[in-house]
Amino acid sequence: MEPSIIFEDNHLLAINKPAGWLVQGDKTGDPTLTDWGKTYLKEKYDKPGAVFLHPTHRIDRPVSGAVLFARTDKALGRLTTMFRDREVEKTYLALCLHSPGQPHGILRHFLLKDAARNVVKAYDKPVKDAKESITRFELVKRLGAHYLLKVFPETGRPHQIRVQLAAINCVLLGDLKYGAPQALPDASIGLHCWQMAITHPVRQTPLLLSAPPPSEAWWKEVLTAI
Repeated sequence: MEPSIIFEDNHLLAINKPAGWLVQGDKTGDPTLTDWGKTYLKEKYDKPGAVFLHPTHRIDRPVSGAVLFARTDKALGRLTTMFRDREVEKTYLALCLHSPGQPHGILRHFLLKDAARNVVKAYDKPVKDAKESITRFELVKRLGAHYLLKVFPETGRPHQIRVQLAAINCVLLGDLKYGAPQALPDASIGLHCWQMAITHPVRQTPLLLSAPPPSEAWWKEVLTAI
């Protein structure tokens, strides 16, 4: 799938990222969503020279959904502060292999990343160098063999939703890294950044960004459920 634009003005660009795309470059050298966005703006507006476009947050490669970019220094600075101060409300859709065991809850863990293996471990109590992570969830309904959750991360740690759900035996569909028994055909996982509610960094007006879930078979019933 190709990325698609979900919001655009002179200050912001929001893109619905397909699973498998990198937000920014890594050692693989694979194409990135940032480069795609720059090319889109350059061609649409016939811009000479370099295009300014900077992601304000990241989502993991196998995750799909809304990614917000700043088109100006002013927007970037203000959005960076908003994310740091937890003023951006993000809602993810999660397809899990097991029920969380309760209709809603708050997960609090201390996450420690193993950079060499690119995995994160969740601890119930503080440990050296681990960072506190808080995630709220709501069970929406059972969809066949899976469970659909709305997930609201209050912090922004690497792999946060994936590892915290796995810690309560609520592993995401296809997430081999955190306990799923098998991969999905496209190597994605059952996690989608569905909505982001922010105050526009320049206009100071409320803005709700919504990214439709993917069209793959395992997401087909989700739109009806939400």
